[in-house]
Amino acid sequence: MSQYEQKNDTGALFSNTDRTKETQPNAKGSALIGGVEYWVSAWTNTSSKGWKYQSLKFERKDAKFDNTAEVQSQAMSDEIPF
Repeated sequence: MSQYEQKNDTGALFSNTDRTKETQPNAKGSALIGGVEYWVSAWTNTSSKGWKYQSLKFERKDAKFDNTAEVQSQAMSDEIPF
């Protein structure tokens, strides 16, 4: 059996069967864009005119998540300024 090789500028999404909250994506997958691998998340939304559309988020697979700034930002917003 051969291993699947992602072609450049393509991707695939699969239904998120582990979804437990409305804020979690309806579908997840990956894409190879310009030789860089990305995780892809998709949410199904409805516009104010009633049109269904997909909202997408791309995150580089090789990016290291550093939540230091996020944690500091949350701590600052939780502080009472007096």
